[in-house]
Amino acid sequence: METREQRFKRIAEKRTDRILNDIRVLANCSNKSSYSYADEDVNKIFRAIEDELKYAKTKFKVTRSKKFTLSS
Repeated sequence: METREQRFKRIAEKRTDRILNDIRVLANCSNKSSYSYADEDVNKIFRAIEDELKYAKTKFKVTRSKKFTLSS
């Protein structure tokens, strides 16, 4: 029986490898002899990736609100 931690590690490693590979493949689009692109297009691509990465990171953060009290 696989624990939740083991399942997380197994799945997260596969998904991380897939994402890293996709980024490497995306980098192939930088070849000017095969593709034509504007800096604005590149900025849009990386802005979208960075925004999604920031969102994903927030999902992993545990936020605990402090208990309200009138005294410091």
